Amino acid sequence: MTPSAPLDHQTETVAWREVGIGEPLVFLHGLGGTRTSWGPQLRGLCDQYRCIAWDMPGYGASAPLEPLTYRGIAERLVELLDHLEIAAATLIGLSFGGMHALHTALEFPDRVSCLVLADTSPAFGLDGTDRDEWTRARLGPIDQGRSPADAAEAIIDSITAAPLAGSIRTETIDSFGRISARGFRAAVECLPTNDVRHRLRDIVQPTLVLVGELDHETPVSYSELLHRGIAQSALRVLPGIGHLTPAEAPERFNAALVGFLTTTPPPSLP
Repeated sequence: MTPSAPLDHQTETVAWREVGIGEPLVFLHGLGGTRTSWGPQLRGLCDQYRCIAWDMPGYGASAPLEPLTYRGIAERLVELLDHLEIAAATLIGLSFGGMHALHTALEFPDRVSCLVLADTSPAFGLDGTDRDEWTRARLGPIDQGRSPADAAEAIIDSITAAPLAGSIRTETIDSFGRISARGFRAAVECLPTNDVRHRLRDIVQPTLVLVGELDHETPVSYSELLHRGIAQSALRVLPGIGHLTPAEAPERFNAALVGFLTTTPPPSLP
């Protein structure tokens, strides 16, 4: 029987939330999330899939990595797959988590069966954003003694097309509030080092690229670049939605994910 509620688990290095049985789906949260960010997906998909949502290194209850690098994040993710005795999983990454998914697929292609890249980018600064300015803007409040929780509500409202409401709003804000200042600092310093544009052709996994039409953080043009670069990819734009597609449009997000997984042949991995 499928459990009605997800259970939290933890090793010495990684914390995750899990529910359901079947094909494994691993959910990778963004810069402003933790394992509890994926409530609508775990609730909506656990009757069909084994749903696993982790805390990335240094977030939530997961141990930090020093220094935090994309390679290190991918290695930690593979360690979790090993612990769970999962040979290969579908990785579903939002924003920063989408970058984690990309790097894992490139570094450990045999451990990734499919990719879902939501509101993410193949490289930092595609719109001309200055790395130092971007970093200062996000770490300034931390340097002044504030916590990520202090800014959670304002940040979430600034990146969604319309304010979240009800339990999903509470869940999303609370998840952001579980981020430590130390973990957030490491993530902000790591994020701008992403650039896999020249390696997109090496991604062999079937890939769904999802993006909100009104996403101003990682615009549709970024997803179009991913779609053009990844041979076995499909692009889906969700009308009227901003940067947090899984929370802003959970039913449409879940339906797109299920439609992709149920019509996608298995990849030919090296």
